[in-house]
Amino acid sequence: MNSNSVSTSQKLLDLCQRFRQSKSFSSLSNDLAKRQSYQPGNFKRPNRSAVLICLFEEEDDIYVILTKRSSKLSSYSGHVSLPGGRTDEGDTDDIRTALREAEEEIGLDPALVDVVAVLEPFVTKENVIVVPVLGILWNKHVFNPVPNVEEVESIFYAPFDMFLKNENRRHEEREYEGDRYLLHYFDFKTRNETYVIWALTAGILISTASLVYQRPPDFEPRMPKFWKKNHSRF
Repeated sequence: MNSNSVSTSQKLLDLCQRFRQSKSFSSLSNDLAKRQSYQPGNFKRPNRSAVLICLFEEEDDIYVILTKRSSKLSSYSGHVSLPGGRTDEGDTDDIRTALREAEEEIGLDPALVDVVAVLEPFVTKENVIVVPVLGILWNKHVFNPVPNVEEVESIFYAPFDMFLKNENRRHEEREYEGDRYLLHYFDFKTRNETYVIWALTAGILISTASLVYQRPPDFEPRMPKFWKKNHSRF
């Protein structure tokens, strides 16, 4: 646990222990061992990125940190996303990518995040590999959000279990290369704004919430097959 910890959350402690005893954490450990021989720059791939699924507990509920992308960006402007981005020259692994991007985008100090697992990657239509990195923020009170105005319009926190519920959810059926799938949309209302969480971000959150809560969603996920097509993790 991080030295800054003040949390006594049994939910998060159990989650942390379970993932670290699972294949997910074993895979993470093996990945890191293999990458110890990597030199900065060797890990960079133009089609690889990582996102941080950062969880914390507040009032007995688990929340995830999300952002709304700046309207100034050339791609996916205004979309809700997880902190993260493409691998950089100095990145030695997916954890480094996710934590660096989170620090650059929202001012989250990597030292505050306890990484518990690197999850199975997703693949976009553009063949970009997106690796989810699961971490815990034990002490939410020491996180002072500082959005990078060039990349992030706002930062917000959503209840993590909402991605398993049918409430405030809608979907569209689409087809790609003969595969008919569902694209899910979650509407999350705060006092000042309604955020729409959809597409790959929603898919990653549905999958991860299912792992965290150890149950399937209350709806048919039917995600695109290309998100999980064969690919190399290195």
